[in-house]
Amino acid sequence: MSTKPDQAPLLIACALGIEHLALRSGDRTGADGPVTVLRTGMGPKAAARSVSRVLADSALREAAVLATGFCAGLAPGMHPGDLVVAEETRDPRGTTPCVGVDLLVSELVRTVPGRTVHTGPLTGSDHVVRGHERSDLLATGAIAVDMESAATLHSAVRTGARPVAAVRVVVDAPEHELVRIGTVRGGISAFRVLRAVLPAFFEWHRSLLLPRR
Repeated sequence: MSTKPDQAPLLIACALGIEHLALRSGDRTGADGPVTVLRTGMGPKAAARSVSRVLADSALREAAVLATGFCAGLAPGMHPGDLVVAEETRDPRGTTPCVGVDLLVSELVRTVPGRTVHTGPLTGSDHVVRGHERSDLLATGAIAVDMESAATLHSAVRTGARPVAAVRVVVDAPEHELVRIGTVRGGISAFRVLRAVLPAFFEWHRSLLLPRR
């Protein structure tokens, strides 16, 4: 008997138009259940507002949530196009543990061969991080920073128990600080990686589907 009707949906949240374009144009085969790609808008307030609104819809109330898009790497040796799988996300409101980290890492290694995958805490910021701020955040134990992941996952778990995760593509790093995402080689590399990762997200979702209540 097919279990398709009982499978919880997957909500993939990103902030920027270029991130949304990468995800919408990526390989969408292999999804096991309904998938929604949400563009939240930039910044933690926009992310929290958008995710809370969408998860209030009965069709998405039990959705697994995965935050994705670009990030700034904090650790020396990171390069544009590297992947970051969060063990947890952090912001001033607290820490949100992520689910299925090892599975995501293994699937990303398989899906995007040759790309380095980093794991560790992903911290949130309300602005683009530059210069000395990177070393300050690295000293807290975080390996990367973005403006939406922590707010997205915090809002998601506040609405109910569900699997949550965050996967980000490094678009700049301490030795590779970029100014414009879309006009530099590092940004193009990150775009291509983000476009390729959907099959790994679908496998994560398949393994962690929530039972309907």
